[in-house]
Amino acid sequence: MNHSKEEKMEAFGRFLDILDELRVKCPWDRKQTNDSLRTNTIEETFELCDAIIKNDNELIKKELGDVLLHIGFYAKIGEEKNIFDIADVCNTLCDKLIYRHPHVFGEDCVNGATQVEQNWEQLKLKEKGGNKTVLEGVPSALPAMVKAHRIQDKVRNVGFDWEEKEQVWDKVYEEFGELKEEISHMDTDKMEAEFGDLMFSIINAARLYKINPENALERTNQKFIRRFNYLEEHTIKQGRDLKSMSLAEMDEIWNEAKKHGL
Repeated sequence: MNHSKEEKMEAFGRFLDILDELRVKCPWDRKQTNDSLRTNTIEETFELCDAIIKNDNELIKKELGDVLLHIGFYAKIGEEKNIFDIADVCNTLCDKLIYRHPHVFGEDCVNGATQVEQNWEQLKLKEKGGNKTVLEGVPSALPAMVKAHRIQDKVRNVGFDWEEKEQVWDKVYEEFGELKEEISHMDTDKMEAEFGDLMFSIINAARLYKINPENALERTNQKFIRRFNYLEEHTIKQGRDLKSMSLAEMDEIWNEAKKHGL
């Protein structure tokens, strides 16, 4: 369904009007603050990501609305404090998009998406109030896997990367060897450090081969859930309990799940 620009603006205005009314008339909406909304915002973002993974367009639409509600809420709180409002949010975003796309709104020329990303990082370092260092823009609160991928992506944009992507496997094998060495000594602290190095190198390999490690791991999570649910369901049908089964017996049903494409 395609709405006209006027219909889109009308819908956005309707949303703002409803939010204004809720802020005044609803006890729950009235008491919300930036701090009280923050954890809910994180939850709503993850729910949107889950809908995207499921490729459920109706659910994506719904979850986008929930995220938009939070954006509007933060802007409303800013307006009440006379700091900024939703127009400032939109204008700031528009100014940033124009500044960071000189190949669209200016005279610059680029050769593909990679150069756009590299230029983007350089512009962020130059702009007033922007990042002072390359890695400053990586949020400290990001989950570790996502953060590792983002760190590697940022340093790539300033030229810190392997000359050939195949070289990363030497690093993976090196880190795996160092982990095995520390495991033989059973030094917990060093084992953890080397395990982290190994995971970082594997995430780096995923990036170089254009695989999103978060998506890849979640795909495996979902596959494991389907197969384990199959195992549990068929165990119950047999009147048995998983705790009483041998690993070989569980493997037999697990392999059945694999044969069924789960």
